[in-house]
Amino acid sequence: MTNIDTLISDNTQTRIEKDLLGEQAVPASALYGIQTQRAYQNFDITGTPISEFPDLIKALAMVKAAAAKANYQHGLLTDDKLSAITEACADLINGEHHEQFIVDLIQGGAGTSTNMNANEVIANMGLKKMGFEYGQYSHLHPNNDVNRSQSTNDVYPSAARLAIVFAAAPLKTAINNLQHSLAAKGEEFSGILKMGRTQLQDAVPMTLGQEFHAFANDLSSETASIEQACLQLCELNLGGTAIGTGINAPKGYASMAIEELAAISGLPVTLADDLIAASADMGAFVTFSGALKRLSIKLSKISNDLRLLSSGPRTGLGEINLPARQPGSSIMPGKVNPVIPEAMSQTAYQVMGTDTTITMAAEAAQLQLNAMEPLIVYNLLNNARLLEKSIRMLDELCIKGITANEARCEQHVQNSIGIVTALVPHIGYENASRIAGNALLSGSGVAELVKQEKLLSDEELAAILSPDTMVSSI
Repeated sequence: MTNIDTLISDNTQTRIEKDLLGEQAVPASALYGIQTQRAYQNFDITGTPISEFPDLIKALAMVKAAAAKANYQHGLLTDDKLSAITEACADLINGEHHEQFIVDLIQGGAGTSTNMNANEVIANMGLKKMGFEYGQYSHLHPNNDVNRSQSTNDVYPSAARLAIVFAAAPLKTAINNLQHSLAAKGEEFSGILKMGRTQLQDAVPMTLGQEFHAFANDLSSETASIEQACLQLCELNLGGTAIGTGINAPKGYASMAIEELAAISGLPVTLADDLIAASADMGAFVTFSGALKRLSIKLSKISNDLRLLSSGPRTGLGEINLPARQPGSSIMPGKVNPVIPEAMSQTAYQVMGTDTTITMAAEAAQLQLNAMEPLIVYNLLNNARLLEKSIRMLDELCIKGITANEARCEQHVQNSIGIVTALVPHIGYENASRIAGNALLSGSGVAELVKQEKLLSDEELAAILSPDTMVSSI
């Protein structure tokens, strides 16, 4: 039995609520109402209720508080109703009563169930503050008061956009921390010469530090990419109500609600130029998903490289040592697997795959609305959280504990034919090719063969093959 099932079943006393479809008993102590309970009964899909994503609840409360303040300024709410609604919203923003948001994230109705879960919880919280019993909606109504001048079709996408922006903040911090850790390893390994490789074949020498600096720099633009996507998400259709025409909202309400929401959320939210277009457009969500996919691709590449560089430890590359986190086999004693980079890559694949899901759901808009938005929101919030946790895992449990196998790196350089590339400007391509071929057949070192053929003096050869010469930056 889930926590939500327990919440419902443990309430032996009930109250009767009524909606379009008739009457139903609701747990007497529940802050949610009949429409939320119907949605809970209908949508048992992911097992992930709204309560699993506090950012979404906080964003819903912010939107509802902003709407209430705009309504009050238009004379549509009394003082006591405004106080009840805004105080209830403040409690939700502070983390109270989140367990009352019981609806599954994936739902039909374009988010109506989520909106009504918020409306009913805020109404009942407000009723308690006003001195009334739960369900006495004649004093504070979920639709007439909490949802006044609103529709699911402007509330849900506005709250979802804010929630995703909130979820992006800890993700950006995690990226920056990982980048710093990789750069620190770059400094630590700056004096260790190793072979670079292209197409998994020996290429030319580099330092292990350069390799880790490249990892760090590869992530340098990812935070900015996410920030740009977040700016797009801050353009809202709040005030457009059902389809963007603003029906049932007073003139000037939209601008006023946006102004209040900016003050409450601290985000640079703006009103979309065309509310009808904005009500169906999922472009900003697709852009954010694309930023997460781009980040995932880079993280998986880094993780795969770490696995290759640490492979072995005796029969692989073995140039770095990853921290041992757990025994790696139930049958092979002594085996330790690169479990942290493996888990990071799996998270990356999940994000890449759901980017396709988000793309298809975004394309599914029909006429003035996209009914598939709950699927988009669920995946984006989940992906942001998965990436944040996985990046922190990679940083703390892997990157910070990596050590270099300096002797193995030096051995690879000495045995590599790749260093012949550095000799081409001095002995010519034909001579270099011949030397490389002979080294491959004989097993002799490149430097040794050059000396035998007296193509260069010892001093010239030492200068050309010095680490400073071979790995100097442009």
